[in-house]
Amino acid sequence: MNWAWAIRGMIDKLIGGVGLRRGRASRKTLRIGDALDFWRVLVIDPEKKRFLLYAEMKLPGEAWLEFSIHKEGKQFRLVQSAIFRPKGILGRLYWYVLYIPHVFLLQGLVKEVLKRSTLYKKG
Repeated sequence: MNWAWAIRGMIDKLIGGVGLRRGRASRKTLRIGDALDFWRVLVIDPEKKRFLLYAEMKLPGEAWLEFSIHKEGKQFRLVQSAIFRPKGILGRLYWYVLYIPHVFLLQGLVKEVLKRSTLYKKG
């Protein structure tokens, strides 16, 4: 659903947000503090296998997106957590109106992450 991210980025830019930023110091590595689209990298913890992003887009609240990997026997489990702290009635309305689209968007995102992962085996 790259088209949905592109639309969200254009809307964000129109309302005074950062928009869908592209480019960072390195295309191959991420560092704490790097901008990733309209997210800011807050945590990269290889030891705990945790990655946390903070949304810098215009929102009626605050949002974080977290990925963590847990080893279960010989397999790995990817956990994706989307956290939204609404601000006022507009924040709650935003959450309820966009809940279902976010479910599809975030499911697609985790599938793409898995597809590109070196740990993932299809089937």
